[in-house]
Amino acid sequence: MHGGRLREAAKRFGRPLEAWIDLSTGINPNAWPVPAVPPSVWARLPEDDDGLEVAAERYYAASGALPLAGSQAAIQLLPTLRPPGRVGIPEVGYREHAHAWHRAGHRVISLPDGDPGDWLDDGPEHERLDVLVVINPNNPTGRRWPVATLLDWHARLAARGGWLVVDEAFMDVTPAGSLLPHVGRPGLVVLRSLGKFFGLAGARVGFLFAEPELRERAARAFGPWTLSGPSRWIARLALEDRAWQSATRAALPLASDRLAKLLSRHGLSPAGGTALFQWVLTPRAEQIQTALCAQGILTRRFDHPSSLRFGLPECEAEWERLEQALGALDRR
Repeated sequence: MHGGRLREAAKRFGRPLEAWIDLSTGINPNAWPVPAVPPSVWARLPEDDDGLEVAAERYYAASGALPLAGSQAAIQLLPTLRPPGRVGIPEVGYREHAHAWHRAGHRVISLPDGDPGDWLDDGPEHERLDVLVVINPNNPTGRRWPVATLLDWHARLAARGGWLVVDEAFMDVTPAGSLLPHVGRPGLVVLRSLGKFFGLAGARVGFLFAEPELRERAARAFGPWTLSGPSRWIARLALEDRAWQSATRAALPLASDRLAKLLSRHGLSPAGGTALFQWVLTPRAEQIQTALCAQGILTRRFDHPSSLRFGLPECEAEWERLEQALGALDRR
């Protein structure tokens, strides 16, 4: 379900950790440069008036940011905040959504390509969706839904008390596609993550945006100190660093395009992707992943459908190693 299981791969293939290139996570390999954390930040309990919420609301241009331990925390909590019902979730996508809703007693409806189709408002009331989860852009397919389409889906759900939950973990490079300008509407929930674009997955920082009543219910359920003091300190500074954000927003699409062209040259033309990864449909996914692992390159494999997700190399040396490894595959 997750990329980044580097220790497991290192043990299996007998390679030390430092000898690997980890392309499995879809996380920016050139992360925001974290400065030394002052000792006082480690010594004090986290405080809500440290400027993090203000920085988040400025960066996302939306009010009511609720900080939490990565968007994963919200994914696990949201299903517990409403009675069991029917929840539409993309058939191909981040699987934690389906696991969380199923675990909370909801009926999970698997949606091909994530399109709710007739499940929104056709047929008897007892067969319609109560919640629709959208991953936009989708991970791993890269599928994007237009704002107008999402707002139409939201309106149809909200008219009967339903929710539209939009996971925007990979939206930072294309902010014009976000639903954040529309947060505050009843039944609209938007999740954001600091881990992908900023490359700070280890800090475990994310944000939930929702109407005030739902936001407060979530805040009460999480309780105090959802983030550590150092994570709050780092997140605030990263969100305030406009120069780094601008440069990174320009650089990532170029790197992703380079990756797509490299893969295509070796017969692995991507079927989709974002600025942080490329997704390749291939019946040889397991064979290719194993062959790359034997050369110290870890990718993320999916079984349904058989496919691989390639993240971005960090530096020229990694680009060269990937090129050589793919060339070796061509000769097999």
